Amino acid sequence: MTAFLLGVLSSLLATALVFVAGWFRAGRPRWWLVGLLSRLTGTGITRLYQRQGASEADLARDLARARWVKVLVGRGNVLTRDTFAPLWSESPAPVQVLLPDPDSAPDTWLSSRGTDLGHTDPGFGPDLLRAQVRANAEYLDRIGHQRPGLDLRLFDLPNTFRIIATDTGAYLTFYGRYRHGRHSPCLHLAASGALYDAALGLFEFAWANSALPRSGDGGP
Repeated sequence: MTAFLLGVLSSLLATALVFVAGWFRAGRPRWWLVGLLSRLTGTGITRLYQRQGASEADLARDLARARWVKVLVGRGNVLTRDTFAPLWSESPAPVQVLLPDPDSAPDTWLSSRGTDLGHTDPGFGPDLLRAQVRANAEYLDRIGHQRPGLDLRLFDLPNTFRIIATDTGAYLTFYGRYRHGRHSPCLHLAASGALYDAALGLFEFAWANSALPRSGDGGP
């Protein structure tokens, strides 16, 4: 039953992405129609950003007023930028962060992602991606020594999407296979929608199958 429901949600998401992406190619999207589609289908899609980077101003605003935050990212560079700075220095909200395991085996998901990105970014590859993830884990480790409520875990699962969720909504990006996340479209999901629940379910599954960082990866 769970697999069936996830299949239905995936189909709805794919249909919505194609539908809305067509508006972007045609010109200014009709956001009132996006809202209507969201209410009729129960998906909860309220905004679509053509590129993930375009969502950062709205994301920063939502993070600043969040009661809790859950983050699953493919690399974690956004965690070191101004978007997250108020969360680290001003907000008391508990934060759970999932980063890919930089010490996973050479033939695992993180390596596959690094290889794929190398097809379109000649400066990229598995070793560089691992190094960037490791640096971001060390950054969070330093944050964690000064800010209570930050919990970092590592995962070794398909490196194909990003979730940043709060109590009011979620930002969901499905990475293009050969594109950096910042160039991939991003959805904003209202907390009342089915896709928000699905995104939280994906996060909780990854969290349950994650591991504590080892020494050198932001761990003790």
